[in-house]
Formats: sequence, C-alpha cells, structure tokens
Amino acid sequence: MTTWPVTLEDVRAAQARIAPLLPPTPARSYAELDERVGSGIRVVVKHENFQRTGSFKVRNGLALATLPGTGEQSGLVAATRGNHGLGLAFAGHALGRPVTIVVPHGNNPEKNACMRAYGARLIEEGRDYDEAVEVMQRLAAAQGLAVAHSTNDPRVIAGAGTLTLELLDQAPDLEALVIGVGGGSQAVGALTVCRALAPKVAVYAVQAAGAAAIHDAWHAGRPVSVERADTFADGLATRRTYELTFPALREGLAGFVTVTDAELAEALRWLLATTHTLVEGAGAAG
Repeated sequence: MTTWPVTLEDVRAAQARIAPLLPPTPARSYAELDERVGSGIRVVVKHENFQRTGSFKVRNGLALATLPGTGEQSGLVAATRGNHGLGLAFAGHALGRPVTIVVPHGNNPEKNACMRAYGARLIEEGRDYDEAVEVMQRLAAAQGLAVAHSTNDPRVIAGAGTLTLELLDQAPDLEALVIGVGGGSQAVGALTVCRALAPKVAVYAVQAAGAAAIHDAWHAGRPVSVERADTFADGLATRRTYELTFPALREGLAGFVTVTDAELAEALRWLLATTHTLVEGAGAAG
C-alpha cells in the first residue's frame, strides 16, 4: 500500500492559505474544441494560463511560502526551468520573502526576466533542470536557505491539488482528467483530491516523448532515469522520477502516454484556434 505524500485536509489547508492571494481561474468548454476532439466528448479547459504567472505553479509557491516559518528570515531557494520559479518569485514578492532561483544555462530569457521583475535573485548554472537542482542543494547548505523543491515536497503537492479541488466545484460531472507531467506534483495533487471526493474520475498523465522518464518508469513499475530531456516544453523537461510522487502516480493513474513535440505544437494550434488563448507546451499536454 502506497503512503500518499498529502491528504485532502492538506490540500484544503493550502487552499485556505492561498485563496486571499489567488482568485479562482475559469473552467470553460468550447464547442469547436469538442467538435475537433469528437466522439461526443465535452472538454473542460481549466485556464491556469490566466494565473498571474501564467501557470498553476503559483499555487505551489504560495502554498509553501505562506506556511509560518518557511524561509521568513533565511530566504527560499529553488531550481526551475521557469514556472516553479515564477510562482515562488511571485510568492516572495507578495509576502516579502527573499527568494533565490537557480536556472540552467540557456533558460527561457522571458521567464528569467519575469522572475527578476518579482525581485528574485537569479543564478544561471547547470546544463539542465536536474543539474540546477544540485546547485540549489549546495546553495541551501552553504547559505542556510530553505529549499523549495518543485516536486519532491508535500507542501508543493498540496498547493497543486488546489487546482483540482477548485475544478470539481466548477465541473462536478467530470469523468476524466488529463494532466501533463514534469515531476508529477499536479497529477499527485489531483489524485489525492479525486480519490477522496470523486473516486470515479479517472486521472491520465501525459509526458513529452523526449523526456519520458516518469512515463517509462510507470510502465516498468520501477524508478527510471534518462540521460537527456529533449523537448521544447520546458515544464515537462525532467530526467528522473521523484520519491514523493512516483509511488502515488504508479498506484493512482488510469493510464500514461507520451506525445511528440510535433503533437504538442499541434495541440497549441488547436487551443489557440478554439479557445482564443495561448498556452505553453506543458499546458498543451493535458
């Protein structure tokens, strides 16, 4: 039996903390999108791209930073390809907490600029996200900073779960959720909420074919790592499984597939044409 990293009560507590700072995002259906999908399926789009930082990960950052005693004096440090860092930088700006963000070389310059605009100290080091994590851990040890891991932290997973808690209120007749996976915080948050409140809702995961470590591990039934994360969807670009999320994903998911970058690009075009909003690659995965 899997020991789940968070409970429904943890998610509800996170929702209570972040609600004063984050209004709910809309959940909408679009007739043209339903027509393109076909088979009589009604698609509900949860517009986390309407968040202040453009991603659900602002929920995670606020859920962590609003806990008393979390980096209030020492400051917080995180590694990111962008969205987790943006969420944490926003939280630090809103709450007056110092935030240090480690990004790999060649990271998205627009996301870097946004993190700096929120007052974060930015350090560019490492070839990819996983090497940036190693730098983050060294900085935390050397400078006494509080680590804010993008995935392997129950406080972050509880924050991610607030999305599904909100969605079930907005669309109570859901039959399935399709979620893009980088490290798995949102998927595990969704599974936590659904198994408690809507056990008939099936949760499916999608990962980029060029960064498919968690997908491969799920099908193999054991942790897997890969040498490279090769996808334009930087929010999905991880090379390994994570101790807190993988067991829950393994037990709870109804299915797990990969998509190519070409398929992600086509999904972006579909969403732009049918919802008239722009999302990034990771958002188009699920």
